Amino acid sequence: MKKLDKQKVFNIIQIGNKEDRPSHAFDIFITITILLNISVMVLQTYEQFSNFFPIFDAIALITMIIFCVEYGFRIWTADCLYPEDSHPKAVVKFLLSFDGIVDLFTILPFFFLSGFVAFRILRVIRIFHLFRINGQYDSFNIIFSVLKEKKNQILSSMVIVLILMLSSSIGVYYAEHDMQPYVFKNAFSGVWWSVSTLLTVGYGDIYPITTVGRIMAIITAFLGVGVIAIPTGIISAGFMEHYSKMKLLNNFARDEQVDLLTIRITEGHCWNGLQVSKIGVPDHFLPCVVMRDGEALIPVPDFTIKIGDTVVLAAEGFFSHSY
Repeated sequence: MKKLDKQKVFNIIQIGNKEDRPSHAFDIFITITILLNISVMVLQTYEQFSNFFPIFDAIALITMIIFCVEYGFRIWTADCLYPEDSHPKAVVKFLLSFDGIVDLFTILPFFFLSGFVAFRILRVIRIFHLFRINGQYDSFNIIFSVLKEKKNQILSSMVIVLILMLSSSIGVYYAEHDMQPYVFKNAFSGVWWSVSTLLTVGYGDIYPITTVGRIMAIITAFLGVGVIAIPTGIISAGFMEHYSKMKLLNNFARDEQVDLLTIRITEGHCWNGLQVSKIGVPDHFLPCVVMRDGEALIPVPDFTIKIGDTVVLAAEGFFSHSY
């Protein structure tokens, strides 16, 4: 097939906009396929539907074939996704990307239906296929952007949780080992109890019976409420910050303020088909939002610019005087 044909296939299987009818039709088709596959996976867990299992199996087979074909097309067109790389290198990049891993784990159980339990559990990963339905849009991009931006703070809070978990598990071991030697056999046997107490789950299968152990449980539970709230607060603050920026940028983009440079992507534009990390941005400007089909999208580095998009560039000092 010609290079042009490969580019056409790539444009179709990539998440498109409503004006690109073939791509939009494929988006709808693959979305229905994903929902059908997940619905069948859920319905097959109900014994009362056993009479319909052959039909479910047929639907699952058809949807998995579609996933396999799509996966093959994505591997074939990987060099269109990463045009600066050779095809082998582009394929490796795709296979190691989030979409590539999810696609692989989606079809992997199909070839190991009667294999190890681990392969059957991989069926659950099909649910992550839903992320790709809205993968280019604000809601999902904000999640990943917040986690990436706040990763240092989140990591620090996780270290605090880990330290508290280990210290409480070691402490409860020394407090309970003599009274419950078969329950708290060693220092790490209290990890399960520590996690359930810190997260205020309290399954009740393992619990302290000594006075010291119970006092430790009370202290651990109180500390757990406060410590777990730290990463929650960090993420919540990140969401509020991003949504505030998006609201501000939306208003400025519509009003065409001085600090913004608006670029409409037409056919033949040098940015068409490129990822945000690869476009040549004018000096002292940064891509801050992409308007597509009336929606404001976050231009993350791997976001692909398409025909019809409006790219809004903000001056580097924009945020410093906009709040």
